Amino acid sequence: MRILGIDPGFERVGIAVIEKNNETQNKEQLVYSECFKTLPSLHFNERLGLIGEEIKNIINKHNPDILAIETLLFNSNQKTAMKVAEARGVIVYEAITKKLEICEYTPLQIKIAIAGYGRADKKQVTNMVKQLIKIEKNIKYDDEIDAIAVSLTCSASYRA
Repeated sequence: MRILGIDPGFERVGIAVIEKNNETQNKEQLVYSECFKTLPSLHFNERLGLIGEEIKNIINKHNPDILAIETLLFNSNQKTAMKVAEARGVIVYEAITKKLEICEYTPLQIKIAIAGYGRADKKQVTNMVKQLIKIEKNIKYDDEIDAIAVSLTCSASYRA
């Protein structure tokens, strides 16, 4: 089973693809991860288009079975939340056009699945992700770690 995990955003989108084969391996393998960035100087609609194209390319290249995506937490900045919601919509649309199953997880569910504690901070989540899956590169942005975490959450929920 291949899972495409997404930490949605419009400036930075965390993307991860993990693979789990219950018959031949005990742990998930990280196939691909990145933090896809769009430039603030671009019009917002252009940014959405770039995000859609990147997700479409990732799906075509890695052939995931499932899209695992973090749900939105509404914060005090409604303008930002609306833009992230639009980016999330573009991502979900690309998954639907490729007939992927879609699994959504709240930040609380992800923290519980990864760190065992719903109020885990970024550092705790990062440390646990690095213990749960082999990462062979230096990851600069939390968005990428978060995408790996949502992928692992989906994998764990399928085992359960």
